Formats: sequence, C-alpha cells, structure tokens
Amino acid sequence: MTRWLDRCCTGIEALIATALAVMVVLVFGNVVLRYGFNSGITVSEEISRWLFIWMTFLGAVVALKEHGHLGVDMVVQKLPPIGKKICLAVGHVVMLYIVWLLLQGSIAQARINWDVTAPVTGASMAIVYASGIVFSVLAGLILALDLLRLLTGRIADHELVMVQESEEAVQLQQILGSQDAKEPGARP
Repeated sequence: MTRWLDRCCTGIEALIATALAVMVVLVFGNVVLRYGFNSGITVSEEISRWLFIWMTFLGAVVALKEHGHLGVDMVVQKLPPIGKKICLAVGHVVMLYIVWLLLQGSIAQARINWDVTAPVTGASMAIVYASGIVFSVLAGLILALDLLRLLTGRIADHELVMVQESEEAVQLQQILGSQDAKEPGARP
C-alpha cells in the first residue's frame, strides 16, 4: 500500500506541475494579449482559479504523506515514547474526524452546485468542490495508514513526531546530516 501511495503522490506532483505550467501560460498569455493586442483569453481567470484550488488541495495531500506540514512540537519532543505515541494517536483520530467533516461538507457542496454553471466556461461549479472530496479521501487513507502503523508498532521512535517546527530547522537538520555523512568514521 505504501508503494501505491508513493506512486500516487508522484502522479499528484506531476499534475501539480502541469497545472502550474497551464496557469503560467494562461495568465502570461492573457497579459501579453491584453496589453499587446487589446484582446485576451476569456477563460484564463476562471481556469487559473480552479487550477490554483486543485493545486492547493493536492499539494496538501503530498505534504501530508511526506509529513511536511508545520506544527509546534516543543512539548511532544520532551515526552517519553509512550507519550509521543498517545499524542500521535489522538492527533490522527482528531484529523480523521476533521477530514470526515470536510468530506461530508464537500459532497454536500458538490451536490448543491452540480447544476450551477461557471459564468465563462459554463462548466459545473461542482468541479471546485470535488477537490475537497479528493483531498478528504486521500488524506483519510494516509492518516488511517499512519494510525495503523502506529497501532501495529511499525513506527520507529524517531518517526513519532510527524510535524516540523519550521522549514529552516528541517533544512539545518539536512545540512548537518549531510556534513556528518562526509566526516571520516561517520556511519553511512
């Protein structure tokens, strides 16, 4: 299942890159056409907005899989392993509940907006809320798998804190880790 999730996240990253490229082309092309030729791409704003929403939700899935979301871990870091496990389990149960609420709300909004059409493209506005559905399903799967790993004892002690204090701290840790690997006598 982990391999499937890794491949899924790789595919999501490719989708995000494609969406970003399409957004750049649409917005830049629209600017050039507007100022250079007094015309424009009428769907560019609408499609760019939708792509941005989808990129945000899909990026959150990848960040959740890679444990890249920011959080405050000062207290949890000081706890013994059993305290860290309890905090991780409680946190995952709460997040699963929140994801369930998001799924219910996204489904309700998709149903409500199924017949509502976008002003320019005429496409269903349910497309916007489908991003919440996709996020909820994938995030719920990732959280459930992490919780299962915790409950079956397949999470190492260093993996018990699944948030990052700051991006700078992670980068510093990576730099220090790469320097330790270069030193003679260091373990690979």
